[in-house]
Amino acid sequence: MADASCADVMEEIRARVTSDSWVDPHNKGTYTLLSEAKDELDIQRVTGNKKYTDKIIFSFSDFGGAKPACGISACSESQGFSIGDFSTNYCNIRNLYCGKEDGCVAVKKSFGTSETKIDHNFGAGEDKKAFRNGV
Repeated sequence: MADASCADVMEEIRARVTSDSWVDPHNKGTYTLLSEAKDELDIQRVTGNKKYTDKIIFSFSDFGGAKPACGISACSESQGFSIGDFSTNYCNIRNLYCGKEDGCVAVKKSFGTSETKIDHNFGAGEDKKAFRNGV
């Protein structure tokens, strides 16, 4: 959940994906926007060493109220065989929306976030410290 409108969250994710100045803190991967719809972004990430490719799908849901809030659902999937991902798929997602309180650099807008549910396959991780480290 982000403390911002979904339009702002999507704008920030798009900005990080397309920016020449933003650097992926998890081994300097390269993101590409594959497609987008009103409430969805489809993204590809190639690792810094160009060996691995992951596909990421984001879906967004605006929640009404006194303050803007955006529900973020996302899935990142390695496109090759992997037993242990060292939290890479988690980082692929988190690095595109995390804010200043997480030590992340925003391109356009920083906002607070909270996680309510994380599901992953066997061997995948969710280490919050890994998303800023080169692995």
